[in-house]
Amino acid sequence: MYDRIMTCTIIVGGFFGDEGKGKIVAHIAHQDRPTIIARGGVGPNAGHTVQVGDRQYGVRMVPSGFVYPDARLCIGAGVLVDPRVLLRELDEVHAQDRCFVDYRCGIIDEEHIARDKKSEHLRDTIGSTGTGCGPANADRVMRIGRLARDVPELAPYLLDVPAAVNAEIDGGAAVLIEGTQGFGISLYYGTYPFVTSKDTSASQMASDVGVGPTSIDDVVVVFKAYPTRVGEGPFSTEMGHDQSNALGIQEFGTVTHRERRIGCWDGEMARYSAMVNGCTQAAITGIDKVDPDCFGATEWSKLSTKARDFIRCAEDDIGRPVALISTGPELTQIVDLRAEYGD
Repeated sequence: MYDRIMTCTIIVGGFFGDEGKGKIVAHIAHQDRPTIIARGGVGPNAGHTVQVGDRQYGVRMVPSGFVYPDARLCIGAGVLVDPRVLLRELDEVHAQDRCFVDYRCGIIDEEHIARDKKSEHLRDTIGSTGTGCGPANADRVMRIGRLARDVPELAPYLLDVPAAVNAEIDGGAAVLIEGTQGFGISLYYGTYPFVTSKDTSASQMASDVGVGPTSIDDVVVVFKAYPTRVGEGPFSTEMGHDQSNALGIQEFGTVTHRERRIGCWDGEMARYSAMVNGCTQAAITGIDKVDPDCFGATEWSKLSTKARDFIRCAEDDIGRPVALISTGPELTQIVDLRAEYGD
């Protein structure tokens, strides 16, 4: 019988996006030392923010794991690519020599962006980011869109991403697959029609990168202590400005710079999200918003009673252990309990 060590981890958002996945990806990358970090998801309509020391990075196309310098960075075939955004980010983060794009990626043209911004339904009703992703995905479904292999500027970066990723997995190397956006805006499972233009669950991320379900070892679902949402759509636990301001919480979207709506913890949504995503371990970000005294803590013993009680209640809701707890924006401000759960 063929025996293989499973070494592939998927990281996805459990609420409406902006959960802090970028930081969790970066932390796991530095700890687990993957040879490939591959990105699934929609396209440049979602941004990831990673802070290293005093430097803050916001990326929309390059995998947020770029801050780990020893991994190849791959964009899976299911992801839409805006060549202008990608090439600009490669210059900004100096990743030209290790970033690759699957030759089957769909391409966002200027015409897609124009259609996105012109559509009153997408712009005003749904709250689209205006990055062209919806129209580009529509064209791909209709089989009239361009692919990465058709764009001369992308020629140096083209790769068969599934072949590269699966070769590393089969060789026993660690691989990370990072998702974008969040479960609450999945085309299938989110608050339709106020959703993005495809599914955002862990199964979709595996498909985007070309990895079969039997090759997945762990699914880390990232939840925010105080969920946020950018744009329109239902938000059952949303709080008013006065309440969020009193808590000292004010955030803005990485891509749109629109102010994020703030809500309370949603245990029902967390439970359903964990179920559909096949969560094996959860991450909680923003625990320092629950209790500012926890800011910067790196050990469970340094968390306050209030914060620990919050984590235990979240575990009851999720039905899986909370193995990573972010205590601030910087990469080192995290409590990592994965070793306690046999990881």
